[in-house]
Amino acid sequence: MPFNSLFSWFIKKRIHQIDLFKKYPIDVQHEVFHQLLDHGSKTEWGKMHDFTGISSYTDFNQNVPLTNYESIEPYIKRLLNNEQNLLWDTDIKWFAKSSGTMVARSKFIPVSKESLEECHYKGGKDLLSLYYNQIPDRKLYKGKHLILGGSAEINYLNSDSYFGDLSAIILKNMPWWAELRRTPAKEIALMSDWEEKIEKLAHSTINQDIYILAGVPSWTLILCHRVLEITGKKQLREVWPNLELFMHGGVNFEPYREQFRQLIPFDDMNYVETYNASEGFFGIQDDFKINELLLMLDYGIFFEFIPMSSFAGVESKKVIALEDVELGVNYALVISTNGGLWRYIIGDTIRFTNKTPYRFKITGRTKSFINAFGEELVVENAEQAIANACLQTDTRVLEYTVAPIYMENGKGGGHEWLIEFATEPLNINAFTSILDKELKRLNSDYEAKRTGDISVQPPLVKVAPKGLFESWLKSKGKLGGQHKVPRLSNDRSLMDELYLLQ
Repeated sequence: MPFNSLFSWFIKKRIHQIDLFKKYPIDVQHEVFHQLLDHGSKTEWGKMHDFTGISSYTDFNQNVPLTNYESIEPYIKRLLNNEQNLLWDTDIKWFAKSSGTMVARSKFIPVSKESLEECHYKGGKDLLSLYYNQIPDRKLYKGKHLILGGSAEINYLNSDSYFGDLSAIILKNMPWWAELRRTPAKEIALMSDWEEKIEKLAHSTINQDIYILAGVPSWTLILCHRVLEITGKKQLREVWPNLELFMHGGVNFEPYREQFRQLIPFDDMNYVETYNASEGFFGIQDDFKINELLLMLDYGIFFEFIPMSSFAGVESKKVIALEDVELGVNYALVISTNGGLWRYIIGDTIRFTNKTPYRFKITGRTKSFINAFGEELVVENAEQAIANACLQTDTRVLEYTVAPIYMENGKGGGHEWLIEFATEPLNINAFTSILDKELKRLNSDYEAKRTGDISVQPPLVKVAPKGLFESWLKSKGKLGGQHKVPRLSNDRSLMDELYLLQ
């Protein structure tokens, strides 16, 4: 049977299953909940918290503590020393090396066979299934899929246990159907030097028939510009005439959308957002007409939510299950997974936009916001405001970060925006004014604090020198892949570091 026909058969089967969890989301989550408890009851963690005595979510909520990386790190260290049956009842041999952008110390997220196959790989298959379902008769498997993964170095703990970027683990265990069309070659994909990697990636793919791009928007843009420089072409379909899909994630796409439009100026180019991390695969844009993500409910992940209005980390008192969420409320995401994470606060915040089915938008990080003056500015506000300001001023942004300016000498405080432009605005004051107006429109707390320029002054926008943010990432050992610049900080530590590099 031709491969595209085989894949079409799989798609129809999977779409039926997705439709079922859309129709019966709470039932599916309850089933996942009990499956996880069954696995967890055989582990040291499960015995400590009496998983066998838990019969309802209420029991789980009351008797099992919230966790973060710091609270489970002693278990991770034991797993790294090849102790087993601590958090999950099948062997943990793989660890996804991860770190928050502001944290130098690495995290080692356990990856089980179940989480790899039933979550991460399932998410990749579902992305293509949902794409084919919306745009039938695709022939994506006729061409190559250019995957711009992370710094995928493998580090062996022993003969059959290792850690590395999640990209490395996925690449090392890639199913045949994905490996069949993946590019670049493994010796390039596994490179850790990102400057050399981009160069080799560009040269190795300019003569391939690329149908799909996948990666973080910022680094994919760098690759695409290099491809055009090498080939002397003006737009990407002169190089890759069959390019039709960009699968992106990691950062908000809106500030980059117009830049991709200039590189691929065609209405039949499609963009699909995903929400995946080392800890799991959580959401896929299942409807191209709306910039929202479908919560994927049958990946072996049980979801809980903490309203950010009462968020206190692992000491948070109010935690709710999916059936109790409300639209428009900002929640910290809590997950229990088939990789052995239990009531784990991942650090991301989301806001539900629909409950039939459950769709949401990523709003930021629990530690990425500015509330120095009661303005409660979140990443979602900043991303949308800067995207609108760029659109209205014919400007393009590469990277940016924002920090508070503290009140002193009787003057009001404010926000400092350090922006690296691909195309600078003709009038920086006009750009700043539009940015301020958009922030007021998007955030009523910000608007209130800006009234009369008393509490919060107008934004201070400064132009960053070219390559500043890349230099900062490089100085942290975080160049490339899923690593990203924090958009909002509630103190000036990052801003001060950036000024020292200038």
